[in-house]
Amino acid sequence: MPALSPTMTAGNIGTWQKAAGDKVSPGDVLVEIETDKAQMDFEFQEDGVLAKILKESGEKDVAVGNPIAVMVEEGEDVSPFESFTLEDAGGEKAPPPPPKEEASEASEPPGTSSSTAPTASKEESKPSRPTAQESQSKGGRLQTSLERQPAISPRAKALALENGVPIKAVKGTGPKGQITEKDIENYKPSGASAAGPSYEDFPTSSMRKTIATRLVQSVNQNPHYFVSAAVSVTKLLKLRQALNSTADGKYKLSLNDFLIKACGVACRKVPAVNSSWRGDEGLIRQYNNVDISVAVATSVGLMTPIVKGVDGLGLEKISAQVKDLGKRARDGKLKPEEYQGGTFTISNMGMNPAVERFTAVINPPQAGILAVGTTKKVAIPAETDSGTGVEWDDQIVVTGSFDHKVVDGAVAGEWIREFKKVVENPLELML
Repeated sequence: MPALSPTMTAGNIGTWQKAAGDKVSPGDVLVEIETDKAQMDFEFQEDGVLAKILKESGEKDVAVGNPIAVMVEEGEDVSPFESFTLEDAGGEKAPPPPPKEEASEASEPPGTSSSTAPTASKEESKPSRPTAQESQSKGGRLQTSLERQPAISPRAKALALENGVPIKAVKGTGPKGQITEKDIENYKPSGASAAGPSYEDFPTSSMRKTIATRLVQSVNQNPHYFVSAAVSVTKLLKLRQALNSTADGKYKLSLNDFLIKACGVACRKVPAVNSSWRGDEGLIRQYNNVDISVAVATSVGLMTPIVKGVDGLGLEKISAQVKDLGKRARDGKLKPEEYQGGTFTISNMGMNPAVERFTAVINPPQAGILAVGTTKKVAIPAETDSGTGVEWDDQIVVTGSFDHKVVDGAVAGEWIREFKKVVENPLELML
């Protein structure tokens, strides 16, 4: 169950727009969810297949984070999930109870002649008297705090503290059960505490080694700094909905398609960011073409297939290329020229509602990468006929990581401003 509003803790399941076995594409409405504010469509942001519905239409008060369905990658067999249950998915937790409302106090005491005063009951008219209760004692002398501590010699206590031995777990063999130094030295933990840490080693693949080498190189050799901005995507989401509704199945634009195009526009307007450091050659190379690397998570690690010439492509072609490159990246069928190179990178974790913002590591030899968080509804002031009110605005937080060897802070700020401008006025993407 996703959190579709800032105050949502649980939701009701409306109508499922997809059935088990149906294919789901980015932007497809998966299910209608009634939040604490309104009835909303939940759009899925990845390609996949709906394998099993765990919460049927009409289910009430499903806590945020509880499983409601099972999605698998496209092409996977969904038949094993026919008998899959909610318990198999980890069960569910109860929604948090609503805050208790304190009973309002009457403005007039009961029993007055006013017609609005509450009527006093017989119990209320009688003064309440506490009933005295006699404490029960089992007899015997109370123990002092020193007497409740295990008997242990000072030197044995110092040795236990030095070696981290729990004194209460040691059985004393000295006079009257006193714990001696010998007892501390002979102490051996039992059960789970005696076992060492549990772990499993996995061999690193050649791809994982390459990723590790390049990222360590990037962090050590590229002086990273970060520039963040909150960007409104309300207009962009409306434009996407309008374009998708008239596409007749030719395309299905995602939010990421628009953001990739916006990166291309910003790189064209601020070309200093569309550059790379060539230290061995003693130069900075500024590219005339804008090739955007798109971070894609695969089973073997992160890959960055490239959408080439983004500044000259329309949204339909960008969307088609991203889907094709992403699928072949997950299948391990990319050619080297399709993921090596690029002039700028975008990494979008917005499909995970838990990720509000993050910072990304620069993909060398590039000079910048944009990290995109999830979409959140933010209350903003709005002028109405009756005065200043509040309306909900869909916003994302983007964070650019820049190489200070190539891009100065003022230039990075200018790039973020151009990106924000075109995203918040998405019709400029059509120019």
